[in-house]
Amino acid sequence: MRLAIVKEAAVGETRVALLPDAVKKLIAGGLEVAVEVGAGVKAGILNEAYTQAGATLTTDRAALLTSADILPVVNAPSADDQRKIKPGCVVIGFLRPLDNPSALLPAIETGVTLFSVELVPRITRAQAMDALSSMATVAGYKAVILAADTLPRLFPMLMTAAGTIAPAKVFVIGAGVAGLQAIATARRLGAVVEAYDVRAAAGEQVRSLGAKFLDVDLGGLATEDKGGYAKELSEEALDRGRDLIAKTAKTADVIITTAQVPGRRSPLLLRRDAVENMRPGTVLIDLAAAGGGNCELTKPGETQVINGVTLLAPLNLATAVPGHASQLYSRNISNFLALIVKDGALKLNMEDEILSGSCVAHQGKVVNPRVASALEAAAGSKQVS
Repeated sequence: MRLAIVKEAAVGETRVALLPDAVKKLIAGGLEVAVEVGAGVKAGILNEAYTQAGATLTTDRAALLTSADILPVVNAPSADDQRKIKPGCVVIGFLRPLDNPSALLPAIETGVTLFSVELVPRITRAQAMDALSSMATVAGYKAVILAADTLPRLFPMLMTAAGTIAPAKVFVIGAGVAGLQAIATARRLGAVVEAYDVRAAAGEQVRSLGAKFLDVDLGGLATEDKGGYAKELSEEALDRGRDLIAKTAKTADVIITTAQVPGRRSPLLLRRDAVENMRPGTVLIDLAAAGGGNCELTKPGETQVINGVTLLAPLNLATAVPGHASQLYSRNISNFLALIVKDGALKLNMEDEILSGSCVAHQGKVVNPRVASALEAAAGSKQVS
């Protein structure tokens, strides 16, 4: 059985799906592994590292796609690549099935089995496969480093002969994995940190990292789903949080927003007036830009300076740390593969809740209800237009 690793084709992508140490273990387990030349170069992995692990190198991308039984990827393959993948092949990666399900139709129609790491259920047994959390960890860290590099001030308090420098004030909006990592990193750099999240339960984690948690009474509304993700809230509930956010943002040096809802537009938490009332020199990093952004003024993928406030909206900050991002992702994928590869053969137990929860399509049919609904909605909108 053959596993193929291709060079990621998405613009700006620097990660690779599997590292040589993972490849070595897969080969020892009975798999044949072929790697496209240059697949790991941007992550600091030379071609020779794969050959030393026992893999075969090739420049023939089409042959890789047509011969693979398993295809781990970082991003969903292009439509052209999907049409080359043979029926029955298992593709695993960030497929964006809820954000852009129509892009997966060529693979679905070909009969490819698709597993999306975004849909891996948040249960204890699946923690080692949680690629969303892995990439959020990297993004949360890098956001603070980017903010520190952009801010025209220092982060820590310094006592010098020329006087005392007060510590920077960092405000983190959203205390999920990315937010918590941002809090921890900002604290390590010496900043004073405050954080807000619609989930009151996040307060304990925020305080454990030495930050102040800002709580808002949302009238007992359920703010997270069964999977532990934040739920989409009503405008009334969001307005209560926006008022507190705007007030806190006035005195912050750095604001990092991380609030996202899977399959939905990122909630708007910072209005135009909140940005206009920020102090010149303030740095605002919107980590929810890929979903439209938490800030009303965000332009995904662009950096703006608005009345002296620098607003950065990176679309995929994990790509800025490709070495460790690839290392974490490779381990996530390796753990997932352990579920479906036994004694060198592909064995899909679709009754396993991890597999059933993360499977988008199998044997030419969409098996995930949420993805099926998203496809129906997309088809309906096309007919209307």
